[in-house]
Amino acid sequence: MKKAEVGNIIEFREGLQGVVEKVNENSVIVDLTYMDNYRDLELEQRTVINHKNYRIIKEKAN
Repeated sequence: MKKAEVGNIIEFREGLQGVVEKVNENSVIVDLTYMDNYRDLELEQRTVINHKNYRIIKEKAN
């Protein structure tokens, strides 16, 4: 399994998406404000996701 890098867009928990802000040994910190409906979902601005629980949907442009 490929680990996400800072700037990648990932998907997790049945369709939620976010931008990776920090990569840790076992998880990533994700900014959820990337989603258009972020305010409607009443979520925290950031969350922590284990590497096993997401998939990369867009890699950071170099």
